[in-house]
Amino acid sequence: MLKAYKTEIFPSPKQKQKIHRTIGVCRFIYNFYLAHNKKIYEKEKRFVSGYDFSKWLNQEFLPVNPNFSWITKVSSKSIKQSIMNADRAFRNFFEHRTGFPIWKKKGNSNVKMYFVKNGEKQIISCERHRIKIPTLGWVRLKEKGDIPTNPKTHVIKNGTVSIKAGRYYVSVLVEEAAPAKPVLNDFGIGIDLGIKDFAICSNGKFFANINKSGHIRKLEKSLKRQQRKLSGKYESLKKLSNNLKGEATRQNIRKQILKVQKLHHKLDCIRTDSLNKVISELVKTKPMWMTLENLNIRGMMKNRHLSKTIAQQKFFDFRTKITAKCRVYGIELRIADRFYPSSKLCHQCGCIKSDLKLSDRIYLCSACGYTADRDLNASLNLRDCQIYQVAS
Repeated sequence: MLKAYKTEIFPSPKQKQKIHRTIGVCRFIYNFYLAHNKKIYEKEKRFVSGYDFSKWLNQEFLPVNPNFSWITKVSSKSIKQSIMNADRAFRNFFEHRTGFPIWKKKGNSNVKMYFVKNGEKQIISCERHRIKIPTLGWVRLKEKGDIPTNPKTHVIKNGTVSIKAGRYYVSVLVEEAAPAKPVLNDFGIGIDLGIKDFAICSNGKFFANINKSGHIRKLEKSLKRQQRKLSGKYESLKKLSNNLKGEATRQNIRKQILKVQKLHHKLDCIRTDSLNKVISELVKTKPMWMTLENLNIRGMMKNRHLSKTIAQQKFFDFRTKITAKCRVYGIELRIADRFYPSSKLCHQCGCIKSDLKLSDRIYLCSACGYTADRDLNASLNLRDCQIYQVAS
């Protein structure tokens, strides 16, 4: 099986320079392919594949354009991967899965440096505290033991180097033996996702909303302050005359942007870590099945009063990660029908309370008198739900 590992690295100044140069060339090639394909399509009404564009670039364009020789001074594997990423974006657009491919902007787009092992004999070596990346050499790892080091049992196939908020990360795809699936217990778990609490489970476990903690609120307050400073710097730049707009002013803006990016990244890491811990705790109970509700996140985001809170909960990431984790453990992940009335249904007698409001936090059945927490009642109904689809 293939498994991805990601960790932070500490490259040297020369390695940082090479990473930035490679990522810049990859961004240029991606945009160049989009522009070239758009131009050819308007003239000849045909689509240029990534393979044909790579062939044209190396055999026709670069030999007669020596001013673009800097393209050949970085890893060819990264360039080819950038072209194939753009090719995939075009094909997704033609198959109506996504919109038209957008341009990669400097500093605002997630462009990565790609590397791969050449041939069967070459090995991408990884030791306890460092990894050998093609074209970069040995790079020090921040955390020791995050990437498997035994080349006999764990073979690194390829990987990427990325930059986020001034920090450098390496992500590698490792081929390893599939772990033995554990023996599962004969029970299921219903999971009701919410805003007051992140997740309420039918086994009685409540997972608090991390965004309500004091640490997160303190960071968000600091983020608001730094964003206000950044906005003020931009306004000051607009008021200056063209003669006074120097490089020092723009450098101060870049420094302030990095401060804002670091705070955004820190908040994202805290939320992701909390998400991973919730999933790990749920999976370790080894249930036979888990049931989630099929939330309409796009529709929920249209509520301007709750859109920010819903985005911070990362419901889509939760579903993606728990699907992958259940696949490894052999747990059946059930997705209840979107219109299944889990909150309005009485778990005791099956009566539907149609006048239930969002402000009613305690469920009180008018037919049988059953009283329970609203979210706990919903999770019990999800556990016993019979109208579902199994997540693939």
